[in-house]
Amino acid sequence: MVRNVSGDWREEVSYSEQLGDIATMLAADGYNLGVEENGHRVALTVSPGPDACEDCLVPKDVFRGIAAHQLGIEGDLIDITYPADLPGYSGSAH
Repeated sequence: MVRNVSGDWREEVSYSEQLGDIATMLAADGYNLGVEENGHRVALTVSPGPDACEDCLVPKDVFRGIAAHQLGIEGDLIDITYPADLPGYSGSAH
């Protein structure tokens, strides 16, 4: 959870909300983004839908950098699980 403070105004925005644009882009390529907050750490799970574009995912380090920038936290606080890391995943049937 991030708190944006400006003067007397405070807004709490969840990491899921902050990653909304990234989730939308992933969805366009057939992926779902799961976000789990655990203290100061964030776990991001990218899971494929039936029409996922395997070649559309950037390397994890690039994704971590994008997410860190979007969330305003250090990249080493972000754990990423890609489809290949998921149990039973054997790639696209296409």
